[in-house]
Parts: sequence; structure tokens; C-alpha cells
Amino acid sequence: MLIEKNQRLVFIGDSVTDCGRARPVAEGLFNPLGTGYPNFVNALLNTRYPERHIRVSNVGSSGNNARDLAARWETDVIALKPDWLSINIGINDVWRQFDVPYMPGASVFFDEYAETLERLVRETRPTAKGLILMTPHFLEPNREDPMRKTMDRYADFMRSLAPKYDCRLADSQALFDKILVHMHPAELAWDRIHPNQIGQMLMARAFLDAIAFEW
Repeated sequence: MLIEKNQRLVFIGDSVTDCGRARPVAEGLFNPLGTGYPNFVNALLNTRYPERHIRVSNVGSSGNNARDLAARWETDVIALKPDWLSINIGINDVWRQFDVPYMPGASVFFDEYAETLERLVRETRPTAKGLILMTPHFLEPNREDPMRKTMDRYADFMRSLAPKYDCRLADSQALFDKILVHMHPAELAWDRIHPNQIGQMLMARAFLDAIAFEW
């Protein structure tokens, strides 16, 4: 497993990462990490590797897009000095293009998303032991659906960054696609965006596989 003793892992993202986490930085006692995949990852890391004393922090923020992440990068990433950083962003960048198309300022269109995300990865990669890039997802099995096609473009860009900057890739969309062969999206997320506990555990699995967790 790639994360070593006494190293710090920070999760940053949107509401799928936030999941009701404590403020300002979620870590420590009394279940501060929220109800989502960062909490599951923390529990499994400490169950499987208790001797490593890995410090897990969650700074996910509901409603965020890539532009929002860039605005708080200094305080919520650089200042925390993570050894490992997980980035999960892109859902709201795409979603706002479909639920409020009359408000173009609420969306982050592809060119801005790609430029912003690559800049953050490029500037942060030298300061960390490793980055884990998580694909944005949409739980829609019809890949010709307009929102699914757009989300896939953003996810494909995330996939392209991983080898370019020697990052690990957690392809949660690929795992969702496998389970959607057997389950309706409503069984995993009421809005096809915010996963229930089954979906969040699947995201934890994607993340842990990316860091060579020994199950």
C-alpha cells in the first residue's frame, strides 16, 4: 500500500466528498469526516494498517466546481501540506450546464475546467508524495444521454492527467458502469449524482484500489 506511516491524506472535492463533514478541516475524533467515501477510506486504512497512523482530512465542499477549488487551494491544500492528495471535481462544472443552462456563469465549461485542473495538478504534484485523481461521475447507463456524454468528456480529461503527471487514477465512473449492469441508478443515487452508502463504498473501493490497498 502506497501511503506510509505518519503520512497525511487530504480529500478535496464537492458535495460527494463533503457529505456533511466537520468544519473547517474535518479530521480527528467524533466521526468528523462525513458519511461518504473519505470516512470509509479512513476506517479501512485504520482497520488494515493500524500501525501506520495515517492522518486523514476532508476539505470537500458542497456545490464546488474547479473554479471554487482554485480559489481555496492555498488554504485548503497548500497550507495543510498533504503527503497524499485526492481530487474529485467536475460534477457541478457539468451539472450546472443542464439544470440551470440560462445561468452560464454557474457552469465551468470544458476549456476552463481543463486549464484549471491541469494547473492545480501541475503546481501541486512536486510538493506531494502522490496525487489521486478521481473521475467525476453521472449514474446514467445511456452514454448517449447529453449530460452523460459531457461528463464523460470531463472524466476522460481527468484520466489523461494521471499518467501525464505521474498520478494515481481512481476511476469510480468505470466501477459505477459495471454495477449499473445489475442495478438501476435509483438504487445508488436518487438524483444520479449523490451516491448512497453502496455508491460511496464503491467510490472508496476505487480510491483504495488506486493506492494498492491490500484487501
